[in-house]
Amino acid sequence: MATIYKEFLVSATPKFVWEAIKDVGSVHTRLAQGFVTNTVLAGDIRTVTFANGFVVKERVITVSDQERRLAYTAVEGRASHHNAYLQVFPAPNGQSRVSWVTDLLPDEMRVPIEQMVELGSAAMTQMLERSFVACK
Repeated sequence: MATIYKEFLVSATPKFVWEAIKDVGSVHTRLAQGFVTNTVLAGDIRTVTFANGFVVKERVITVSDQERRLAYTAVEGRASHHNAYLQVFPAPNGQSRVSWVTDLLPDEMRVPIEQMVELGSAAMTQMLERSFVACK
């Protein structure tokens, strides 16, 4: 099983970052605008459309305000197993440290998913920081 670990700093408070991450139906407007072009939520299933045209259906597993943790799993797609979580931690100077961990099979899926994680984390950082400054 391949595991992708990605951590990144966001110049916004953990509360602000978490509020955007836990809004699971608004990824395209609050979290990763440009990288994600549409999100449709139906119960605990969200359909996410990416800028490259890729569409994935994900089941939201856990939204924990106490842990500031969102877990989800892909229910369709090329991977036979794809489970991931985002978690927000306080960082120095009022920043947030976001941890994004993805487990997947087969191992051959690592490279394309890792590329998506890199692009997604950059989009999230940019969107969150821009939004945080705008709301001050």
